[in-house]
Amino acid sequence: MSDVTDRVVLVAGAAGVIGTYAAAEYRRQGARVLGVSRRAVPDAPYEHLRLDLSDPDAARHGLAAARDVTHLVFGAYVERPTLAEQVTANVTLLRNTLDGLASAGAPLRHVMLPQGMKAYGAHLGYMKTPAKETDPRLLGPNFYYDQEDLLRTVAAERGFAVTMLRPEAVIGYAIGNPMNLLMVLAVYAAVSRELGLPLRFPGSFAAYNCLYQVTDAELLARATVWSGGEPRATGEVFNVTNTDQVRWKHLFPRFAEHFGMELAEPQPIGLVEHMAGQEAVWQRLVERHDLVRTPWRELVGWGFGDAILNSGFDNVSSTVKVRQAGFQDSYDTEERFEELFDRLVELKVIPPRG
Repeated sequence: MSDVTDRVVLVAGAAGVIGTYAAAEYRRQGARVLGVSRRAVPDAPYEHLRLDLSDPDAARHGLAAARDVTHLVFGAYVERPTLAEQVTANVTLLRNTLDGLASAGAPLRHVMLPQGMKAYGAHLGYMKTPAKETDPRLLGPNFYYDQEDLLRTVAAERGFAVTMLRPEAVIGYAIGNPMNLLMVLAVYAAVSRELGLPLRFPGSFAAYNCLYQVTDAELLARATVWSGGEPRATGEVFNVTNTDQVRWKHLFPRFAEHFGMELAEPQPIGLVEHMAGQEAVWQRLVERHDLVRTPWRELVGWGFGDAILNSGFDNVSSTVKVRQAGFQDSYDTEERFEELFDRLVELKVIPPRG
């Protein structure tokens, strides 16, 4: 891997899971890091710029402080109710960031744009598997496509390199970031255990049996740093996952054993509806174990969990291309989930296991 100590990195969406881990990995390797987010990041270990990238004037003025930036990790994202609205909102974020850096005179050399399996239609139901980077696009709207088109056009005009990375269900921990499968599973298990219930898979029976894949946030962060200095990554799109596939029917027995719980048959319940009334149970756990005090509405994205745990089709992508280009990292997903659950305990995010 090339030396990164000469890089000045701007992480947009620094409070999210992707941004949090990318910033940490770049700092670990000796780069100077600036982070941008709309909300405050208490005790940020980097230079934090709190600004709203959806506002072009705020982006231009705020990014004046990023005049030395050489690398951009664009992890900013806003949710919208329709696919078309997602395009408009998220393309605007990227455009304002690129224009703000240009206005500041930043000597930008590389941009990493994260995408995901929605590029292959994972959000629509059935998707062709294994998904490959050479697969043709689907009929839009899809904000990944529009962001990539904008980025490639601007890169050609302004002379910097780009790489698109496609993870699936990034697992890690970031304070107040609810779009996180790790937290869905950990909090659901903790509440079930507190209520004296066995652990049940809460999604569809079809999803319980399908093949699935995840991407560890630390692995994605290492791929991000790698892409910023690897000539073979210039202009390319890469699937980046832990490289293995799992089935929930194999994972949930391990989860139950790990948390000291009995295992019961799957039961689709709808997490949004059934977890809405469990805030008091969670607060009881917070007080008893002196856990990190995160507002319930910011703790877990139950709708995100429902979407993943009710997807009744295989979700598998090929990672041959990124490995042939030189990025070889991988994780055993079953082992990694257990390691990350234990890390959440150490951070006092979830209660100790039974």
